[in-house]
Amino acid sequence: MSNALPLNPATLQAMADFPRQLELFYAAIPESHRNWTPSSWDGIPSETFSALGQVCHVRDIEIDGYHVRIQRTLAEDKPLLASLDGYELERERAYATADAREALAAFRAARAKTMELLAGLTPEALERTAEFEGYGALTLRSLVHYLCSHDQQHLAGLQWLLGKIDASRAASALDLPA
Repeated sequence: MSNALPLNPATLQAMADFPRQLELFYAAIPESHRNWTPSSWDGIPSETFSALGQVCHVRDIEIDGYHVRIQRTLAEDKPLLASLDGYELERERAYATADAREALAAFRAARAKTMELLAGLTPEALERTAEFEGYGALTLRSLVHYLCSHDQQHLAGLQWLLGKIDASRAASALDLPA
């Protein structure tokens, strides 16, 4: 009998709910600040992207990163999984000019595909190993946890941006630096 475990139900639920949360958090950003960036990024819990950039980034990392990583881990023997340069993707794909509705819809579809890729995987499949550039050796289950963690970082990044937007308004009202 195998000691392998299924995917954590809380992790799967968080991943399934992430597209809705991303849409809600993005909608909380004032329209005038969707591409706004603060004068200092100190303390941001995610990469330093504008709100629109956060949305585009999770879309691209889901499709070009995690879909490929999951599929390769399932199909290949101990593959080396590439880390992607999010800032290079931002430049190449002009995040600042992206259509947020299209990016959110593309992300929602991509996450549905991720959930389909994970549905029904055996505990033994989740034990398949790979090496993830910058992370080291992992199992497919590890990779799923890293994806969920990435989701949470970007929700926190959007909340952080909301805090900075509000702080910049307060600083302006008091004629102080933000």
